[in-house]
Formats: sequence, structure tokens, C-alpha cells
Amino acid sequence: MSQDIKCPKCGSFHHAKSGVISGRQRYRCKDCLYYYSVHKIGKKIDDYYITKALQLYLEGISAREIERLIGVSHVSVHNWVKKLGIKRITNDSHHPTYRVFNHSELAEYMANRSNLEGFGAIITEVGDKFMMIRWERFRK
Repeated sequence: MSQDIKCPKCGSFHHAKSGVISGRQRYRCKDCLYYYSVHKIGKKIDDYYITKALQLYLEGISAREIERLIGVSHVSVHNWVKKLGIKRITNDSHHPTYRVFNHSELAEYMANRSNLEGFGAIITEVGDKFMMIRWERFRK
């Protein structure tokens, strides 16, 4: 009996093998008598990176650029956006740009007062680096 497999219905670790269906082992829980198969667990992406990818998407960063920045597939980003029904608000009067800094570069950049005037910005942690997204208003 494998102790690492638990019943999805009651959470019990007491089970018996109960045949094979479609090439997967089937089990029967001894506590609640529920039949179940163990599903193959794919590569799980940490929720931190999902949240960060969606934040960046909402800030106007393209899915392929998110892929390069944090290492999750652009297809995954599009799937999360579609699944959650996320819509970007388009604002043609502002233009987002971004830069990636390590800790010392960010401190140096922030120390220069001229870098802090005339735009809106958000700084977010991305892995071991920091990303600053800033919005400059288009001049008309």
C-alpha cells in the first residue's frame, strides 16, 4: 500500500488497488468506498509567477516579453488571461515602458531626482531583480 496517495473525496490514505483503466491504476478507498485514479501531475508553476505574469500583462507588457522576463510560456500567459477573463484597459494617452534593475542599480536610479519627475511608475520584484514600469504621457 502506497502511503503517498490519498483519496480525493475524504483525504484518507487507506486504499486498495482496484484494476487499471486507460493505462492508469485505479484505487478504492477503504474508508469511504470511493473509486479513483491518480492523475499525472504536470509541471506546476508557482502562484507567485502566475500573479506576476498577470500583473505585467495588465501593465501593458506583451506575453512574449513576459516569457523572456520571468520564464513562463507566452501560451500559458494567454491561457491564464483567457481562463480568468482579464481585459486590458486601453489608454492611448499613456505609454508604458519598463526597465529591469538589480538592487544596487535600482538604488542608484532612485537616488537621482531627475529620474523621478514627470511620470507614474510602479516597481515590482521579479525573481531576484526589480522591474520598474513607468508611464509617460504622450505629448499632443
